[in-house]
Amino acid sequence: MDVEEVDYEALPTTSVATNMLAGALAGITEHTVMYPLDSVKTRMQVLSPSPQAIYSGVMNALTRISTAEGSATLWRGVTSVIVGAGPAHALYFATYEQCKESFSSPNNEHNHIAHASAGACATIVSDGLMNPFDVIKQRMQVHGSTYRGVVECGLDLFRKEGLGAFYVSYPTTLMMTIPFQAIHFSTYEYFRKKLNPRGTYDPKTHIISGAMAGAAAAALTNPLDVAKTLLQTRGAVTDTKVRKASGLVEAFQLIYARNGLAGFTMGAKARVLSHMPATAICWTTYEFLKMFLSKQPGFATETTA
Repeated sequence: MDVEEVDYEALPTTSVATNMLAGALAGITEHTVMYPLDSVKTRMQVLSPSPQAIYSGVMNALTRISTAEGSATLWRGVTSVIVGAGPAHALYFATYEQCKESFSSPNNEHNHIAHASAGACATIVSDGLMNPFDVIKQRMQVHGSTYRGVVECGLDLFRKEGLGAFYVSYPTTLMMTIPFQAIHFSTYEYFRKKLNPRGTYDPKTHIISGAMAGAAAAALTNPLDVAKTLLQTRGAVTDTKVRKASGLVEAFQLIYARNGLAGFTMGAKARVLSHMPATAICWTTYEFLKMFLSKQPGFATETTA
């Protein structure tokens, strides 16, 4: 059968195993391909950076980091993402598909609330698993990091700052990622239905819809991402007030006090440039694998008795 003839609207009912495996592979692909831009975003969001880590723009940051510290620095911490993103995204997509099916109307009409709610549920589950890995990743991304590996970084954080260091940003992460994913999923589903009303497998639709969804969600939630970065990297700076920040309100106050409203746009361009291709890649990979795996004997569509 030609892939263009696949009844793609039937795929949300594929097995949980299919959704989890496709989601895991898509998540790893998404986070690793655009990782250097994520490193730049983190550097640009640090509230009290060292003089050597103040950049005038995305290209300036990429050039200076590569020249002064080596191009490998842009990939520091990627192992943490690979280890965490697989299981986190497996839970993420499996939860999303199950919730979308439960929340959507029987006639499969586009429902912003259903898709946004499914995205929020998926986020709560996946972020609980991913947050510690994200903390380790950002500690390894900051300027001057001397950690040689994920285990070394994780053990050092636990020893010096305790278990709370891995979850101090979790409430802020949820406050960011729930609206992020609500915007992300509802935007993606809207453009997917508009660009491909027949519901057939169409890579171009997934690329465009994914890029639009990623750009919108990244831009609108950037202020919360700046606060999250502050909380996750607080132990890597010497600024006493930053090191003592313990929640979203304090983070917002510090950001505004130091940089005004402009502080909430720090790293926004790098974040959008990172998320647009990343989400396009993620959705394209996920939708392809879901289509492909659903046709394999070991991942057959589930049936009800």
